Amino acid sequence: MKLTKKTHACVRLEKDGRILVIDPGAYTEEDATAGADAILVTHEHPDHFNEDRLRTGLEANPDAELWTLRSVAELVSAAFPGRVHTVGHGDTFSAAGFDVQVHGELHAVIHPDIPRITNVGYLVDGSLFHPGDALTVPGVPVDTLMLPVHAPWNKISEVIDYVREVKPRRAYDIHDAMLTELARPFYDTQIGSLGGADHGRLASGESVDL
Repeated sequence: MKLTKKTHACVRLEKDGRILVIDPGAYTEEDATAGADAILVTHEHPDHFNEDRLRTGLEANPDAELWTLRSVAELVSAAFPGRVHTVGHGDTFSAAGFDVQVHGELHAVIHPDIPRITNVGYLVDGSLFHPGDALTVPGVPVDTLMLPVHAPWNKISEVIDYVREVKPRRAYDIHDAMLTELARPFYDTQIGSLGGADHGRLASGESVDL
């Protein structure tokens, strides 16, 4: 499986000539879903879900499908009948040849005064886990963890403890668009030395074979 990092929380996975895209949001490149056979969205926040990005992929490929939670599905299902699937915690499905398990139910707490919304994470091929905006522990072995490294709802100690709890073989940063280049070496050092897993980050457009 080939992993390509896109800006912020979006990743592209490629296997056997088919492409799965997770969380193409407003910060992500306009072509993030180009060529996609399947798209997964973790929740409705605009840095993870952008309708224009979805339409780019779904309109270009009439066979492409979307899997997401109800709040997003309700916004786009009418435009793409039969191609939008609603999922929740505990569900399993196959998308573009990838086997996917759904883990998690709620977005992380931003502030007690802000109502929590639904958020789901996706474990792909029993190997790569993208948690969206939550520190969900899937409770099964994870080879590659997509790590939300910087957000209004987390701090670095929580990020480090999350890596320790999931125990992946390696972790790659996501949710990093607001993290300045000045801060990155500090995050790299702390997470790499304390997390207990190989830690790396990919530039937008950079790929690695898993």
